[in-house]
Amino acid sequence: MDPSNGKVMTAKEAVSRFVHAGDALVIGNYTVGSCAELVYEVIRQRKKGLTLYSQSGIFDVEVLVGAGLVDKLVTTYVLRAGGRKGGSAVERALQAGTLQMEDYTNFDYNARMVAGMHGMTFIPVLEGVMATDLFRKRGFMGDDKFRVIDCPYTGKKILTVPAANPDVCIVHVQRADKFGNAQYWGALGSVAAAALASNRIIVSCEEIVEHDIIQSSPHLTIIPAYRVSAVVEVPWGAHPTEVLGYYNIDSAMYGLFMMADSTADGLKAWMDEWVFGCDNRAAYLERYIGKFGMKALDAIRAKPYYSAQANYGAAVTSRWDRDGREIFTGLTLPEMEAILKERGKFYE
Repeated sequence: MDPSNGKVMTAKEAVSRFVHAGDALVIGNYTVGSCAELVYEVIRQRKKGLTLYSQSGIFDVEVLVGAGLVDKLVTTYVLRAGGRKGGSAVERALQAGTLQMEDYTNFDYNARMVAGMHGMTFIPVLEGVMATDLFRKRGFMGDDKFRVIDCPYTGKKILTVPAANPDVCIVHVQRADKFGNAQYWGALGSVAAAALASNRIIVSCEEIVEHDIIQSSPHLTIIPAYRVSAVVEVPWGAHPTEVLGYYNIDSAMYGLFMMADSTADGLKAWMDEWVFGCDNRAAYLERYIGKFGMKALDAIRAKPYYSAQANYGAAVTSRWDRDGREIFTGLTLPEMEAILKERGKFYE
């Protein structure tokens, strides 16, 4: 692929340029699959002091917290295996007082991202949560976790949450083009909203495809190119989690991680081998194949199951001809602007 547009880069380059220490970072993926290689690269570059947003804190949140990079966590679910007596990086950090956490319902977390995506400062949510400790117990957000206001129309008390606008989103999708148009299919959750609420977006993908493939399936594009800061092609970039259409979850590898995560020393050893011990995803895969064999990867490759074709044909595919003239008026864009200026209807 031609990287001349400047957005196609390695994970190392993308994280170096667009993730900064102290950022509010959101993991865009939700439950099924995660941006594993981007997460690992954030760890390799020691981006400390993060406020981390994650709707489903699985292994990705565990390794970021275990690496000591997260000061504050906003979430709906985290992997606290075994409860307070069990082992997990998040539980250990909470008990040690090195991590602060703010807990929301899935609905309220999503609402914060949707509000941020649409440029709102807050959004109403279902008031039933006011009967729970999620409302009563406040962490580092204090009064700003929820606020109750009077409805300007009815006078009714309305529960609200503040919009979330993270500094940067890291997200893994099935495919993208070199311009950054990112396509994703499967369980969506907050994936699109988390990305579009953020100021910067790093997209990793299983493959970079030609732009005409993107054009032929517009319903799959969840992040438009103009919002994307970087595109990283990284096959198996979500392993050991799954990517619909490419591979299933690697249960054996995930099991090894879960056992390692039960103690701080075990997690450190696992990360020394699989994160710090691998410069990139290619090195990670080489190590994996060396230990478990290519058959282990082949066993989780997705079998093809294609959706039916959809006809996106139209009588006119563009309002502009090859000479840059609007097809109905025959005018170029500069000519249109000149006419509007003459009539006082053009606004800079």
